[in-house]
Amino acid sequence: MTTDDATRATTDVRDLAEADLDRALDLSYTVFHLKPGDRTRNFHRDLLRDGLRVGAYDGEELAGLAGAHRRTITVPGSQLPCAAVDFVSVLPTHRRRGILTSMMDELWRRCAADGWPLACLWPSESAIYGRYGFGAATEVYRIEIDASRPLALRPAPDSRPLRLIDPAEAPAMLAPRYDATLPQRAGRFTRDESWWRAGALDLDGVRMNAGQDGFGPARVVVLGAPGEQPGGYAFYRTRGPGQGPGVVRVDELEAESAPAAAALWSYLASIDLTSTVRAECRPADDPLLYLAADRDQVRITGQEPSLWLRLVDVRTALTARSWAAPVDLVLDLRDTALPANAGRFRLTAGPADPTGSTSPADPAGPVGATWEPTGAAPDISLDVRELASCYLGGTPLRHFVHAGLATEHTPGAVRRLDAALETAWLPFTGENH
Repeated sequence: MTTDDATRATTDVRDLAEADLDRALDLSYTVFHLKPGDRTRNFHRDLLRDGLRVGAYDGEELAGLAGAHRRTITVPGSQLPCAAVDFVSVLPTHRRRGILTSMMDELWRRCAADGWPLACLWPSESAIYGRYGFGAATEVYRIEIDASRPLALRPAPDSRPLRLIDPAEAPAMLAPRYDATLPQRAGRFTRDESWWRAGALDLDGVRMNAGQDGFGPARVVVLGAPGEQPGGYAFYRTRGPGQGPGVVRVDELEAESAPAAAALWSYLASIDLTSTVRAECRPADDPLLYLAADRDQVRITGQEPSLWLRLVDVRTALTARSWAAPVDLVLDLRDTALPANAGRFRLTAGPADPTGSTSPADPAGPVGATWEPTGAAPDISLDVRELASCYLGGTPLRHFVHAGLATEHTPGAVRRLDAALETAWLPFTGENH
């Protein structure tokens, strides 16, 4: 028996009792070197209490923790339940003993039992999670605007008035605008009022190190007169020129059109006593990059994966999304963690029927998609990790073929699958928690 096998035999992975929530938080804070205040700790306790959670016990000692929040994520043409994995921690004294694998196995079992076809996370160490079937599914750019001079834009900005509103009014006022834009991009999450307060705006001050970076409180600017639905909005914070040039940090910006976006970016770049606008999390196809008349004034300063996705139930995930082009291929899929997903399957799918026939689950989407076992020769061989990266339409499968991580057996098969997975807008995940 190996050391890992022996440890798994003596480690009990089970439901984390509510009485152990504080022990679990202490474990997580130890692993991630955190010292949160009372507000943040209470917020984390509520998240753990309301979500799925498992603990790994070595005798009476809590040695590991894994949890998941119940979220709903947009996929092309639809929305699906998704387990947002969080608080994954193993004591440094118990690393490399198979505890994380045991906890992930239990999470997958519970996701299947609860009907969650997808799981996601924002990894602190991305090298860890590929072996559990997660693939980077969305990408973000960090963008910086030189605001020392007026922002030059090619289209004329929307002429509707801009106004600042009380951030406390934002959830009720802006939720309809946010919800209306949800179907535009895959990879985004639905929000209830509590998530607007805590996740989007941090109105209750629960984020780690809030206010310690020199930036002021959240500001909310909206486009449109009182009483009408805003044509767009932006959440931002400012830091004055006391410790260097003044900075506007944009946390979120949504706009119904290019002129609306132009109006919001022009405003953000014109705030007095600031000379730089920084947006840490923007889609890779942000129209701002094309709106700018002078690309030297708008620079991409960083590019990185954002949301990592796991297809827990491949059949449900593939048959729920819409498809941009017809596809009929045999895929040989590897999945060492979830054997029910592994094997040779025929994927048959296509876009909406021009006669108007639609899927009941997706009125604007496909007539249908099937994913059935087959003994036919495969057109493509790949791992579930690569399929997860391609699933939302953000990464073409051909990139993985070129990297030697997937194999095309039938010429043209990968091109056809990429065409079917394509979306009008790249997927985007503006949240990082």
